[in-house]
Amino acid sequence: MFQTRRHAIAAALALCFSASAVFAQTAWPSHPVKLVVGFPAGSSPDLMARTIAEPLSQALGQPVVVENKVGAGGNIGADAVAKATDDHTLGLMINGNLTIAKILNPATTYDPLKDLQPVSLLAVSPLVLAVPAGTAASGKAFFDEARASGDKWNYGTPGVGTVAHLGMELLKGKAGMVPVHVPYPGNPQVITALIGGQIQMALLPPGLALTQVKAGKLKAIGVTSAGRSSVAPELPSLGEAGVQGLQLEIWNAVAAPVGLPKAHVQKLATLLAEIVRRPDIRQKILNQGWQVAGTSPEGLAKRIAVDTAAMSDVIQKNNIKAN
Repeated sequence: MFQTRRHAIAAALALCFSASAVFAQTAWPSHPVKLVVGFPAGSSPDLMARTIAEPLSQALGQPVVVENKVGAGGNIGADAVAKATDDHTLGLMINGNLTIAKILNPATTYDPLKDLQPVSLLAVSPLVLAVPAGTAASGKAFFDEARASGDKWNYGTPGVGTVAHLGMELLKGKAGMVPVHVPYPGNPQVITALIGGQIQMALLPPGLALTQVKAGKLKAIGVTSAGRSSVAPELPSLGEAGVQGLQLEIWNAVAAPVGLPKAHVQKLATLLAEIVRRPDIRQKILNQGWQVAGTSPEGLAKRIAVDTAAMSDVIQKNNIKAN
C-alpha cells in the first residue's frame, strides 16, 4: 500500500510539473512587445502609440517598446508587422494601412486583408471641410456656390490616394460638385494655399483646421462624421448642410500579424478597450484630436470591411493610383 501511495504521489507531482512547464511555454507575453508605428516621432499615430504603451506595458507585465519604421504612408511599418513571426510584434496603423493599401498600389508588399489581423479600433476623428475665411456664410450657401462654380474651383490635399483625396472625391459625388484636385507635399502647404485663395476647399484633420479657424484665417463648413463629433462639438456635420449619406473618419487601430494566436489577440483587445476608456487616457486622446472607440477585433474587422468597400468604389470610379 505504501508503494502504491508513493507511486500516486510521484505521478501527481509529475503532473504538476508538466502543467507548470506547459504554462511556462504558453504564458504570453514572455518578453518585451514591439509596437511598430509607420510614421515619425511626434506624428499623430506616434503620439497615440506612446499614450497607450505605458499602460499596456503595466497590464501585460512586459515592456511595450514603440518603434518607428517610417515611409510609404505607414505601409513600411505595416509590412514589417505583417512579416513578423516572433508573436511579440504589433502595429499601430491608420485607415489606409489596413484597408486600401493594396488597391491603391498593387506593388504594396503586403495584403492588409490577408497578412494582418484586427485587434482593436482605438480612436476615430472626422475631417473638417475647411475653406477660406471670406467664404459664403452658411454650409448650404457654400455648396450652392460650389456647384455653380463647376470645375473653376479647386481643392487641395496632401497627396494622391490620401484620405483627404479619397474623402473629397466621395464628398464631390454626394454634394454634386466637381472641383479639381490639386495635390501638395503636405497639409501645411494645403493650408497656405487655402489662406491665399489658390484653392477653395480642403478636408483637414481637426487639430490643424481648428487652429486656423480660431485665428480667423480659415472657416469650417462642417465635419465629415455622420453626426456631430466630440472632437469638435461646435461644428455641424456636413449632413446638416444638406450632404446626405456621408460618413468619413480617419482612425488609429492596433493590428497584428495574421499568425498571432487568437487568444493573445483577444487579450490585447480587452486590455486596449479598458485602457483607452480610462478617464485620464480618454482625455489625453481627446486632447490629441481623437474620439475613443476601443472595439473588439470583430468591431475593427467590420470597420475595415465597410471602409474598404466605400473607398474601393471611389478609387475605381476615379481611376486613382498612388505610387
